[in-house]
Parts: sequence; C-alpha cells; structure tokens
Amino acid sequence: MSSNLTALSGGTLLAAAAMLAVFLVAMFLGSLIVPGRRIEGPELDGRTISYKLNGLALFLLTAVVAALAQFLGWFSLSALNTHFLALFVVTNVFAFAFSGWLYWRGARSPGAPQGVWKAYFVGAELNPAVLGVDLKMFSYRPSLIGLALFNASFAVAQYEAHGELTLAMMLYQVFTFLYVLNYFQFEGGMVHTWDIISERFGWMLVWGDYVLVPFFYCIVGWWLVDASGPPLSPAAAVAIVALYVFGFWMFRGANGQKHRFKRNHETAIWGKPAETLDGRLLVSGFWGIGRHLNYTGEICVYLSFALTSGFASWAPYVLPAWLAALLSHRSRRDDRRCQAKYGELWRRYKKRVPYSMVPFVY
Repeated sequence: MSSNLTALSGGTLLAAAAMLAVFLVAMFLGSLIVPGRRIEGPELDGRTISYKLNGLALFLLTAVVAALAQFLGWFSLSALNTHFLALFVVTNVFAFAFSGWLYWRGARSPGAPQGVWKAYFVGAELNPAVLGVDLKMFSYRPSLIGLALFNASFAVAQYEAHGELTLAMMLYQVFTFLYVLNYFQFEGGMVHTWDIISERFGWMLVWGDYVLVPFFYCIVGWWLVDASGPPLSPAAAVAIVALYVFGFWMFRGANGQKHRFKRNHETAIWGKPAETLDGRLLVSGFWGIGRHLNYTGEICVYLSFALTSGFASWAPYVLPAWLAALLSHRSRRDDRRCQAKYGELWRRYKKRVPYSMVPFVY
C-alpha cells in the first residue's frame, strides 16, 4: 500500500485544489476545442441532442502532455499519488458544490423532482449544458481520464521509490490503459445508455463521476505501489492476461452487439443475421446466452486487475466485489424496467434466455 501520502494541511489542500481546477478547465476547454465527429442522440424531452465525440482525441492528447511533462521534468505524476488524500477532499467539495449549482439552475425546470433533497440528490435537469457541452456526457471525461492519470501516477511513484516497475504493476498499467482507451473508442455508444437517456444529473451521478470512479476504481494500483507480497509469477501473469482478454471480449462484445443492433436490426451477429423476438429484442450472440453477460465480462476485467496484486491483502478485492454487488443489483433493476417496458415480450425473452449473468447458475 502506498506510504507516500502527504498529510492534510492548508498547503496541500491548496495545491490539490489548483491541480483539480487546472485539470477540469483543461478537460472542458479540450471538449470545446479538440476536433471530433458529431452524432445525434435519441430524442429526449421532445428534442435531439448533438454530441461531439472527441473523448478519444482528448484522452490521447492528455496522455502525450502528461508523458512529456514527466520526461521533461515539468511535473511529476507522482504528485497525484502524494496528494491523493488532499485531492480526494477537494474533489468531494467540488462535487457537492457542483451539485448545488446544478440544483440552483434547474430547480424550476419542467418536470424537476419535488423537494430540495430529491432534486439535489437525483438531479433537477435531464441534460444540462454549458456552451453547448452536455455536462452529463462531459463528466465521463474527467472521470475516466482522471482515473488513468491516477493509475499512471502509481507507476511513476513505484519507479521513483524502488527504481523499477514490478511485473504486477506493468500488467496493471496495460490493463487499465486499454480499458480507458477502449471506452473512448466506443464513446458514441454512451448516448444510448440508461444514464444519458433517463437519469437526471444531480449529486448521485456527479459524485459517482468525479469521486467514486477516479478515487475508488484505482485502489488496486494504489496498493501496488509499495506492495510487499510475493512477486507475480510468469504462469500467474499468463492466467491473469487470459482472464482479462476473456472478460474484455465478453464485456465489449456484448455491448457492441447491442449497439450495432440498435443502429441496424439487419446487422450480422457472429457471422449470421441477427435473430430477434418480434424485431425488438436481440436473441443472437451473447444476448441469446445471458441477459446481462456484459456485466459479467466487466466483473472479470476488474477481477483481473485485483489478481495482479496476488493474495497478500484483501484490499484490492474490494473493487471487484463491490462491482459484482452493484452490477447484480443493476441486472435486477434492468429486468424490472424491461418488464415494465416490454410486458409479455420480456416474459418470452426470459423463457428464451433464462440466465442473467452466469449461464446455468444465475
């Protein structure tokens, strides 16, 4: 576990606030300036929103700038590791304040939830925007790019402290970089997700984006900085890579099949025309095996992250355990929502595909 955290003081909190401000301003200006193709999202509240998909370019540009700053000595990414607690505090302050501003600007909007707490917690507006930037879609960028920067800082901190990177840290860095890169490669698929389409933008999503994801989802890398357990063996590394590839194939494959089907019901799935129920529900590919195998694949990916740490501590396994609980609960909510939406058709689908996340088990 990383032991290089600075104590909380006025100076460290001020430095952390400056880091956060520079990062968020850079992300927002980048979203405005960096070129990217535009796509139309689904109709929401009687209007269609146009989204600029420049997240991949922004992520790669950030990676290049961070690498240059590191190698040229302008800024050491290890500062993110040493200021981790201070950044956690100031980002929480930002999340609560940002949520308050969202409530203030949207409390009188049509359809806003009644009651201050509910409107603040759940959100008053569905798709608030500033200068044409949809804030809900935008917030995934500082969330995941921030996560990637924290992960990189752990590698730098380990190298500065020990003069080398362990095999576990190298695997973890490759895994997490590819995970974030792949998200931005398929950023367009986000416009069809439940969060974008139906969830209002309030504290719940704000805190999840700005605090939970970057500070909690990096727990494995944070632990690996000074991990003192037995080194990862080559055989274990091969097995972990196999789990990561399998989980990634299932996670991205299932989501990709669903996204292609939504755009074109005549698409091919695993080399054959997509099979459906009444032309509405996909029963080909992963969706003919399990109703939520995309969730199962993502859990496998996060389990591979934790396995790089070995079994010297339970701490890294909190992440995949929490994700498994979260996604299994979400799968049940998805089932209830789809039952309400599709009625008898959903009951037919559940007969055709009886298992949710683990075939023949659950």
